[in-house]
Amino acid sequence: MNKLHHNSSTHGWLFWVKTSGACLFSLYSAAALYYSTLTPDILRLSLSIIFPLLVLGMFFFIPARISRPTIPVLCAIFAIWYLTDPPRNHRDWAGEYALPADAVLTGRTVHIQNIRNFKYKTETDYTPRYYDAEYNLDDLSSVDMITSYWAGESIAHVFLTFGFKDGHHLAISIETRRQKRFPYSAIAGFFHHYEMFYVTADEQDLIGVRTDIRKERVYLYRLFISPQTRERLFKSYLSEIHFLHSHPRWYNTLADNCTTEILSRAGAQLHYRLDWRVLLSGYTASLAYDLGLLNPQYDFPTLKRLSRIQRPDGATPDAHYSQEIRADLPLNEVPTLSQNK
Repeated sequence: MNKLHHNSSTHGWLFWVKTSGACLFSLYSAAALYYSTLTPDILRLSLSIIFPLLVLGMFFFIPARISRPTIPVLCAIFAIWYLTDPPRNHRDWAGEYALPADAVLTGRTVHIQNIRNFKYKTETDYTPRYYDAEYNLDDLSSVDMITSYWAGESIAHVFLTFGFKDGHHLAISIETRRQKRFPYSAIAGFFHHYEMFYVTADEQDLIGVRTDIRKERVYLYRLFISPQTRERLFKSYLSEIHFLHSHPRWYNTLADNCTTEILSRAGAQLHYRLDWRVLLSGYTASLAYDLGLLNPQYDFPTLKRLSRIQRPDGATPDAHYSQEIRADLPLNEVPTLSQNK
C-alpha cells in the first residue's frame, strides 16, 4: 500500500483518475465475466473473481516497471475476448425461447413457421404449441403498440401486433433469449448474456400471459400510420426474423432492446432513438403520441387511461381474446394520414 500513499501525495488528481479507472475496469470485467455464457460455470465464476483481482493486485501492489506494461495487456486480452465473443443460436434455451420463428416472403404472401401459441396455467406451467401460417400483405390492416407494466411507471415492455382483415393478429415481441441454466436478470442485459429473440406469437399467448396470468397493466394503442408505412414496417420485422435465424445477435439493454429495435425496424432517425422516453420505456407511448402516431382526439393522459386493457376476474385467453381486448378501446377514429407517416 506504500504505492497508494506515494502516488496520492505526488501525483494528486492523476493518480486518483488512474485508481478510479482501474477499479471501474475491474468492476466491469467482473460483471462481464460473471454474466457471460462461458462454460463450465466453474470457469466463468473463477474468472469473474480472479481476473479483476489480478488487475487490482497489479495496480496496487506490483512495482510500476512490471504493472505499467502488464495492465494494458490484461485490458487488451479482455477487450479481444469480449468483442469476439460470438452470439449463438444453439444453446439449451428456456422453453419459451426454444424454437425461433422463421419468415419467408414469396410475392405478396408471407410464410411464417413456428408461431408460438402456448397455453398457460401459470407463468411457468404451460403447454408448448406452435403452428405455421400464411398471410397476404394486401390483408394487413392495422398495427397496434402494446405497453406492459409490471412495476412502476418508468419501465415497460413495448412490442407490436399486426392485424389482418380476417380478424387475425400476429404479435411480435423483441426479447432476451434466456438459457435454461440462468435465471432472468435485468443487470445481465447490459453484458453478453442474452441473444436477441423475436417472439412471434398469437395474441392469446403474448398479450394474454401478461393480462390474464401475470396480471400486468397492459395498454393497447392503435398506430395511425399509412398502409405503405404499415407494410414497410411488417416486412422489416419479417426480414429481421429470417436474418436472426442464421445470424444471431446479442441483446443489449442500452443499445439493442425492445424499444430501440422497434425504432430500428421503423427506420427512425437517430435523434428519436436518443429520446429519454426510449430508455425509460414506460413513457414510449407518450413519445409516439408526440410524433403524431396515436389517436389525436384525446390528450395523452386520457388516451392512456382509455387504452388500458380491462379483463374480467378469472378470464383466460381464448379464441375471442383479440376481439375482447379491443372491444372498449379508442381504435376507430382514424385521422387523415400523409403517405409518409
